[in-house]
Amino acid sequence: MTAPGTAPDNDIPAGDNGTPRSGRRVRHWVAGAGVTALAAVLGITLAVRGGAAPACAAPPTGNAVHKGKASFYDAGRSGGNCSFPGPPADRLYVAVGASQYSGSAACGSYLEVSGPKGKVRVMVMDQCGGCGPSKIDLSTEAFTKIADRSQGIASVTYRAVVNPPLDGGLTFRMKGGASKYWFAVQVGNHGNPLRSVEAQGAGGGFRKAARQSDNHWTIEGGIGPGPYSIRVTDVYGRQATATGIRLFTKQVQRSTATLASASPTPSGSPSAPPSPTIAPAPTPTESAAPTATVEALAGAAAPLDRPRC
Repeated sequence: MTAPGTAPDNDIPAGDNGTPRSGRRVRHWVAGAGVTALAAVLGITLAVRGGAAPACAAPPTGNAVHKGKASFYDAGRSGGNCSFPGPPADRLYVAVGASQYSGSAACGSYLEVSGPKGKVRVMVMDQCGGCGPSKIDLSTEAFTKIADRSQGIASVTYRAVVNPPLDGGLTFRMKGGASKYWFAVQVGNHGNPLRSVEAQGAGGGFRKAARQSDNHWTIEGGIGPGPYSIRVTDVYGRQATATGIRLFTKQVQRSTATLASASPTPSGSPSAPPSPTIAPAPTPTESAAPTATVEALAGAAAPLDRPRC
């Protein structure tokens, strides 16, 4: 089941063998082909990957608990359909079905998955082409923490992890091909699903970026050569702005801006002001950390844009 390959250029997500994906995995493609054929007979229009998200699509949020099944797979060095530079260091990741992937809206968020043997926290990194609304595909490492690998498929419950603890602030990675005429950025290390991304170039106002299914945010026509200020808002209303983002394609730029709050304080106790984060010195392949300005930290238990079905 494991077929890691060489590190691909993740601007085009690669398959387990290191080649560009035409589908999620063979076993999922076969199931997906059957569904597509049935849909054709019944006259049902299906949303295809890379196009519109399914109706009522949304990533898991809030306190809702989902029941379902979990299988496992190995993405190798690929960052999945979310186009990350690679999997998380702990290799605890998950692929979700099209409705919960929601056109990449779930990318970078976290789920807590409970199975027969225990719980595991995983980052959403991929879309599972053959998974329905209640099916998820865990990394091999994650699956073995909640069930015996010999089971193949296990009954699980899972829920969103709201404000997961993270190391460092938001990261930004300009897509290959981005220029002063076409703005395209990937936001990382945000924890909660994102609701919107806005950006401004020198001398201009903020412009709203459009979410793409490969987990990049784009502005047609561009906003100049940079540096940029980028304002990020999550589904709970938390917002932060990072400045000084450069037009360096395919390089991760780290900031001190964060959407996460400090550890919860007891009811009635005032929150201590956040301590400043000192960014590490830049390396030859990484730019200096941009200046960060946290504009608001107001999080409700329920997301602002829950779909109405």
